[in-house]
Amino acid sequence: MKKLCYHIPGMDCPAEEQMIRMKLSEVEGLEGLVFDLKDRKLEVFHRGEANEITSLIKTLNMGGRLVSVEDIEKASALGSNVALERKMLWAVLYINAAFFVGEIIAGWLSGSMGLVADSLDMLADALVYGLSLWAVGSMARRKKRVAALSGYLQLILSVMGLVEVIRRFTGADIFPDFRAMIIVSFLALIANATSLYLLQKSKSKGEHVKASMICTSNDVIINAGIIVSGGLVYWTQSPIPDLVTGSLVFCLVVWGALKILKLSQ
Repeated sequence: MKKLCYHIPGMDCPAEEQMIRMKLSEVEGLEGLVFDLKDRKLEVFHRGEANEITSLIKTLNMGGRLVSVEDIEKASALGSNVALERKMLWAVLYINAAFFVGEIIAGWLSGSMGLVADSLDMLADALVYGLSLWAVGSMARRKKRVAALSGYLQLILSVMGLVEVIRRFTGADIFPDFRAMIIVSFLALIANATSLYLLQKSKSKGEHVKASMICTSNDVIINAGIIVSGGLVYWTQSPIPDLVTGSLVFCLVVWGALKILKLSQ
């Protein structure tokens, strides 16, 4: 058996971890994967050559490169309990799906494109976790089809959101409720922190605290950005801060959709 060590700069969140798991799930001779999100490292235990694994990792465009190859007798401690991981993935999926519904409703009712955009970010995370659960025990063709449908759904909703942002920029007179923006974004921030805590719970305390700080950064920036834009909407009496924040988040969701579509190929 070989232990392949990879450095993957673009792997800093549980979502990227699940995408890598899905990509490698069909490789024959794969014995286990050990992820270190803090240092962006992946250990692959594989009964075969490194070329196939390396090629698949490179298709994800996360900057992954093979650092070392080691022959070993037996792989030990290949990660946490599978049943526990599935239970945590289901919990995180429910949290993200619930906040997707709540935020998109709150966004439309309050007139905030920032909240609508963040709801799609929640949907993107829910789709990734759902796909990783679906990947276990399902056929390769079916997995790719579901991944493609998820990516296209995410992409279509994001483009629709960007079109609405442009419409409002060019004259639609809709003023967002800054109170709803701040309150709902704060609740979403708590939900993101809870999800990441659950995902890292099975790791050692020191590691999971450090990794959680790294993984929450993007979601924290998005939620904090919407909170700040809510304050700016009140201060300037203009919807422009909300539209700018919404357009940036929609672009991030489009990028995530393209990564899922790449995964489905």
